[in-house]
Amino acid sequence: MSDIQIEIRQKLYPAVGQAASHAAIQDFKLTLHAGEFVCLVGPSGCGKTTLLNIVAALDQDYDGEIRVARQQAQPKIGYIFQNPRLLPWRTVRQNIELVLQGRDAGETVDFLLETMQLTRFQHVYPERLSLGMSRRVAIIRAFAIDPELLLMDEPFVSLDPPTARQVRELLLELWRKRPHTVLFVTHDLREAIALADRLIFLSPSPMSIVGDIRVPIPRDLRRDENEIEAFRRQLLDGAPHIKQLL
Repeated sequence: MSDIQIEIRQKLYPAVGQAASHAAIQDFKLTLHAGEFVCLVGPSGCGKTTLLNIVAALDQDYDGEIRVARQQAQPKIGYIFQNPRLLPWRTVRQNIELVLQGRDAGETVDFLLETMQLTRFQHVYPERLSLGMSRRVAIIRAFAIDPELLLMDEPFVSLDPPTARQVRELLLELWRKRPHTVLFVTHDLREAIALADRLIFLSPSPMSIVGDIRVPIPRDLRRDENEIEAFRRQLLDGAPHIKQLL
């Protein structure tokens, strides 16, 4: 794995009914270190999903570049959207194997299904899955391609707290077994603290970085909600400008 450098000098949207364009992102620079789990936290509508779409090369109308350190190539991307986007006419296993494009990766799929506790559901169709299970399938599908960078756009949104906690812990278990560089979007600061090596706080549009903070809590203590809440309070008490963004 190599560091990934993101530089977006400007991302413009046409202003409806006006001559001037609207700057969605301005002077954004971020380096993701190899194997690092980074959470983006910012107000609704600040441009977090726009940023992920640019990094994933789904939006190429911007001034800037995304590159792997010491290379000019676009990194290989895995993308987990808010909606699991499973094909309803394919089983769980078939949905995963689809992204492998015919490659024989049976052992890899077996390992991923077992880690995410879905082995016994591998031949089930998506309509029989709960939302939490569907999200787990989407996570497996993204890990299966062994990406250089894994993008996650609020993948646990709309899950009830116990289910979100379960899927989050399974994600971390999988990430520890198969380390990838992760860029994770969330509106939930507690969730970000539980997951991240670093927290990147974002301003309202035009989006820029207003805080880059490392999470000091050892990973073996991240299940302790008191540890998470203590750091959250310390963070917000010491950075009033960040508190105003949440």
